[in-house]
Amino acid sequence: MILHVDMDAFYASVEERDRPELVGKPLIVGGTPDRRGVVAAANYAVRKFGVHSAMPTSTALRLCPQATVLPVRMSYYAGISEQIREILFRYTPLVEPLSLDEAFLDVTGSEQLLGSARDIAVKIKQDIWQETNLVASIGVAPNKFLAKIASDLEKPDALVVVQTEQVQEFLDPLPIGRLWGVGNATNREFQRMGVRTIGDIRRLDRETLTRQFGQLGDRFWELAHGRDDRKVIPDREAKSISHETTFPIDIHDPEILQSWLQELTEQVARRLRRYELRGRTVQLKLRFADFRTITRSQTLSQPTNITDELWQTASELLKQSRPPSHRGIRLLGIGVSSLESSQQRRQLSLFEDESHQKQERLDAVADQVQDKFGSGMLMRGSGLLHRSGDDLKSIQTGP
Repeated sequence: MILHVDMDAFYASVEERDRPELVGKPLIVGGTPDRRGVVAAANYAVRKFGVHSAMPTSTALRLCPQATVLPVRMSYYAGISEQIREILFRYTPLVEPLSLDEAFLDVTGSEQLLGSARDIAVKIKQDIWQETNLVASIGVAPNKFLAKIASDLEKPDALVVVQTEQVQEFLDPLPIGRLWGVGNATNREFQRMGVRTIGDIRRLDRETLTRQFGQLGDRFWELAHGRDDRKVIPDREAKSISHETTFPIDIHDPEILQSWLQELTEQVARRLRRYELRGRTVQLKLRFADFRTITRSQTLSQPTNITDELWQTASELLKQSRPPSHRGIRLLGIGVSSLESSQQRRQLSLFEDESHQKQERLDAVADQVQDKFGSGMLMRGSGLLHRSGDDLKSIQTGP
């Protein structure tokens, strides 16, 4: 069985934990409106006003003027994420992180020793709460697709179990928007066909879907039948390491996209260094508002896990791939592939690049500080647009 562990309103929940007077009150984690900031996270109290992540902070405050706005403390959240990940590793070595606040686990091999998948999910929720005072929602199901849907259905503090014999009963009533790849345009097309639930899709034949939607239609048919054969792949075994984020609204502002790309790049670089890996190929993934998806990649002369080197490459790929301003971006991701162990001998130039060595040292120091203190002691000077000026008083490490 597969578990999808998803921390509830992670950034905002951390801030509520550290400042109990904010619990239950509208809270936004992000940038200030006068600095073109955006919402990085919104607690459940402020979501009732229509506020969500990736929304301009100025818009969020028009919807909920009484909301408190706090700056993002990314390295602090990363430290807590590492703590949570160590809890997950107690139950299985098959942990596939998706971002700071979510991961897939394959607990099939752990059930004989630790109990049923549901029992393991309960223990994980208890451990996370007792050791971090944070709440996780967990979906338990036969595959990744079902587990991810399950974790999201009854948030916050969800525990939803989908047994193999219950798959169709679970899926059929759900709206078609729950299927991966169904955006606004696809949803409208399904509505035109009289299709409103996943059960409606399941009752269509595969040929009808592929004729209407091409290769994506075949994928819809598989998912509507609860089929997803992707395995949980730990970082140590992965052929690539990547992070991506799906925005609740389409993003048009290129500066906001660059900011989110930097955050994703920092997470990927840190995971590479954690597992002593370097990668040679940087890949950018963009999904537009119409769900057309493109990937762009660049192969480097030398494999690297240096944040700045990966960021410079990813940033240039984004600049080259950015669509006209009227075409919004729904999903943004970065991946690094062609991996090799950092222990392998690196081919050095005749004159070692002093800048490269400096960035390598800075990354090493940053990782050590964050591993030890788990706080916002270090961050990149450019920061995210949703970080406030006060959050930049810490040591800055370029670019």
